[in-house]
Amino acid sequence: MIILAFDNLKIIFMKNLNLMLILTSVVLFSSCNNLTQEVENKLNKLNDKTLKLDSLVNNELEKVNTLDSIITKEGNKIKKLDSLIDKSSLKIDSIAKSKMDILKGR
Repeated sequence: MIILAFDNLKIIFMKNLNLMLILTSVVLFSSCNNLTQEVENKLNKLNDKTLKLDSLVNNELEKVNTLDSIITKEGNKIKKLDSLIDKSSLKIDSIAKSKMDILKGR
């Protein structure tokens, strides 16, 4: 009788053990699934922030390129003006020299 009762307890324990293993597996799988979803959400947020930062950097680079182009154009204008000033100075110097020569010749 004791052996029969022991066998019955053993069967009940094994059934409960199987049930506990199944429940533990379900809980573990569920928590892994939640963790996977959480990681995926964080990666999506990180990707969104990266795209926004990339867009911001591209916009700022466009501004820098535009500014560089403007600086180059203005630099070219300054060179032209400098050349014009040099030519005008040479003409003025030439005129002044000829006038001085005329005045000295008198």
